[in-house]
Amino acid sequence: MGIKTGFVIGFGVGYVLGAKAGRERYQDIRRWWGQFTGSPTVQKAAERTRAVAADASKRGLGVVQSGVERAGSAVRSRLHKVDPNEPLVDQLETQSGSSPEQGPDTAKDAFRGSTRS
Repeated sequence: MGIKTGFVIGFGVGYVLGAKAGRERYQDIRRWWGQFTGSPTVQKAAERTRAVAADASKRGLGVVQSGVERAGSAVRSRLHKVDPNEPLVDQLETQSGSSPEQGPDTAKDAFRGSTRS
């Protein structure tokens, strides 16, 4: 059964049952709901829930903000940092006298000490 079909069937059953119960039953349910939500115990629980939710949302916001700040500073530092391979390339060029593009074709050639001409 699809979601739409289930929704239509549920709506239809609710409508029929509600129509059969009539206005008196509706008023009974409203009175009961008013007594339930007006209860001091329920109101205390609702207030505690609101307080916990507000506290958790503040903590969550703080965590997200600190994460964004850390990510932003990491990106800034990487954008302004010199390429870490630059000193290595310069060092290789000065030691061997040739640029890395003129190096051996394979790792075997590099370990054998042979270079291409």
